[in-house]
Amino acid sequence: MQFNLHNSFTSALPADSIQENKSRQVEGAGYSYVIPRKPSSPKMLHFADELAADCGWTSEDMQSEWILHLLSGSEIHPESQPYAMCYGGHQFGHWAGQLGDGRAINLFEHIHNGHRFSFQLKGAGPTPYSRNADGLAVLRSSIREYLCSEAIHYLSIPTTRALSIITTGDEVLRDVLYDGHPAMEKGAIICRLAPSFIRFGNFEIFASRKDIKNLKLLTDYTIQYFYPHITSNEATKYLDFFKEVSQRTLDLILDWQRVGFVHGVMNTDNMSILGLSIDYGPYGWVEDYDPNWTPNTTDAQGKRYRYGNQANVALWNLVQLANALYPLIENVPALEEVLKNFHTTWEMRYPAMLANKLGLNAIETDHKNLALELTNLLAEEETDMTIFYRLIAHAEKTMINTDVFQIISPAFYNLEVMTDEIKLKWQNWIDRYLICIKGDTKSDLERKTEMNKLNPKYVLRNYMAHLAIDAAEKEDYRVLNELYNLLKKPYDEQPEYEKWFVKRPEWARTKIGCSMLSCSS
Repeated sequence: MQFNLHNSFTSALPADSIQENKSRQVEGAGYSYVIPRKPSSPKMLHFADELAADCGWTSEDMQSEWILHLLSGSEIHPESQPYAMCYGGHQFGHWAGQLGDGRAINLFEHIHNGHRFSFQLKGAGPTPYSRNADGLAVLRSSIREYLCSEAIHYLSIPTTRALSIITTGDEVLRDVLYDGHPAMEKGAIICRLAPSFIRFGNFEIFASRKDIKNLKLLTDYTIQYFYPHITSNEATKYLDFFKEVSQRTLDLILDWQRVGFVHGVMNTDNMSILGLSIDYGPYGWVEDYDPNWTPNTTDAQGKRYRYGNQANVALWNLVQLANALYPLIENVPALEEVLKNFHTTWEMRYPAMLANKLGLNAIETDHKNLALELTNLLAEEETDMTIFYRLIAHAEKTMINTDVFQIISPAFYNLEVMTDEIKLKWQNWIDRYLICIKGDTKSDLERKTEMNKLNPKYVLRNYMAHLAIDAAEKEDYRVLNELYNLLKKPYDEQPEYEKWFVKRPEWARTKIGCSMLSCSS
């Protein structure tokens, strides 16, 4: 088993001068050295075989005692010094000050075939940034993050990855609903991988403290290792960097909207500087299409992080990043132009993306308008987003609107009580859609193939994760294994897994853990 360790981040940024692992404000440093807590009885629950191979490791390697000890925090690689990052952030629109890796410990960087993997344990104990918390994680939230990290990856959306999930043999006290009724849960540790876990908040904390020296060190480091194609000088370099972060962020949110993913907690400390999906807490996939839906119980009233507002929040977060980078750029009009371009580009690309989901020409104004009108229609009647877009691909040029309505009918939650008025609206929309596809030069098969590459058949619905968690807590991992394999090929038909291509069951409509979730982990 080969390791090719590198310590680029800790070599570029200053370390916390205090070695004691106690909660405190850490200034003048990018990180604090910290040793993971040793679990009492670690056990490998699952590992991502393909990701392990990307690191140069076999399945046999992943089942070794050495890997179990390393990825549970029981042992430290002799050439590494684990650490927790210092960063700040805006949470729900308000500056929260220092946050940092309160539940995450970075082990090392491993390079294989030219790819950099930063290894991070989540749930391995407290750090100086834990703010009186225990730094641990539970099986429930760990399974959700493990499955979602890999599900998002196989949807071809940039994300942090999850290499393994290990049970600790210890119990952890958690108040799932924040209602004053905590209970003991099984502890677990996730090993997360990414080229880097740097967030918007890493830049914000230095800027907020007017620590321009370390702000520059961090930005130079990020450009050198993760944006090496940016070769301009000084202020122009930093502006070009901000432009590209903005572009990657826009691309990411478009992908989220395309598949119906809702992050749930888009605080600036949860925004990757590399444009990755990061920090899977109370996430969810839109089921019955509702642009105002949020999976986060904490956000239930304000709905700041609702599905239809993710682009606006991303732009707001980029404004905060622009403020943090301003001391290096000192050009307000140039920064404002980047932010304005985010907005105008979104206004162009969002309807084009919707048109592409329908197999329509994204250049045609009529096609984009039809796609936008569909979102209003989907919201008017309780309609499953994933199922609808997958089924509409079966429409053919020779069909009449009634035939198409029968094809998409399994996507409706309340078809039996649908009013004649709503049915007429659907028939009118379908009629216009058929006119559009009849005028297209693509064949029905070509259009369907293109649509099925954009519209997944299978997504990680919250009730599915809930079933896997319930079984795993009874030491039955069959659902976890099945979902893991299913989500590797979300765009494929997979007839052996057809039972998962269904609307959310009625029992899951309001059940905690299936409809909405808290940040508790």
